Amino acid sequence: MAVPEDWMGAPPQQPIDLHTDRPHAARVYDVLLGGKTNYPADREAAEKTLAALPNAGTIARQNRAFMHRAARYLAVEAGIGQFLDIGTGIPTSPNLHEIVQATVPRARVVYADNDPIVLAHSRALHTSHPQGRTAYIQVDLGRPQEILRNRTLRETLDLTRPVALTLIAVLHWLPADCDPYAVVRELLDELAPGSFLALTYVTGDFEPEALQEVSENFEAKGSHVNARTRAEVLRFFDGLDVVDPGLTVVHRWRPDAVELGADAWSDADIPLYAGVGRKG
Repeated sequence: MAVPEDWMGAPPQQPIDLHTDRPHAARVYDVLLGGKTNYPADREAAEKTLAALPNAGTIARQNRAFMHRAARYLAVEAGIGQFLDIGTGIPTSPNLHEIVQATVPRARVVYADNDPIVLAHSRALHTSHPQGRTAYIQVDLGRPQEILRNRTLRETLDLTRPVALTLIAVLHWLPADCDPYAVVRELLDELAPGSFLALTYVTGDFEPEALQEVSENFEAKGSHVNARTRAEVLRFFDGLDVVDPGLTVVHRWRPDAVELGADAWSDADIPLYAGVGRKG
């Protein structure tokens, strides 16, 4: 009997241990956003995160809001019709493809994540606009060539034309032996001129002790967190033209009118840098 193909036209994967006994970044993020796709270990990690950083839920929501604003900017103002979102996490509507395809129906979006539980939910929730295309690939950010050579990605995106690469709150989760600068450089090198990089990255510039406590909590459960300074985050944009207002705390990057109340928050309240840059 022939092996049935999965939703992406590839043979189904063998069962994978979801490691529900330890926290996973995507599922803890889901807890902080008020989602339901998480387990006791994730909720425990979220509680400890909130104990160290009481505004962790606000940080998660503002990170999500930046993704929405950046996606609209890239689709509408920058005219980008192709998106590669790596580290997409648990789908929470509106997702990136919903934002961009609302104004550019023909836009094509590839979601990439290494978490099988994200894959399972993406199968059900990442439904494309009929004029565009949305696909999901299960890959590891630490292996950029596997991402770039993925058959589904190549069938969905035309890498000879500009692509928006979005890395939202994912690079700081890479293991200690993985060079995040090399990963970003390798991905960008394959993208056409006129492509964009949009990212957010956690920092200890404002509350180093609180961030250290959060990091130690995750390290104890097997997840690595590496906060960086503003100068270190800015290095990801080397060789790119950084879009105004430059690299800034996430809630200050082109806030919508309805978000102007965010001015009441200090930089320390949302210790997450955000930026968008264009490849010349």
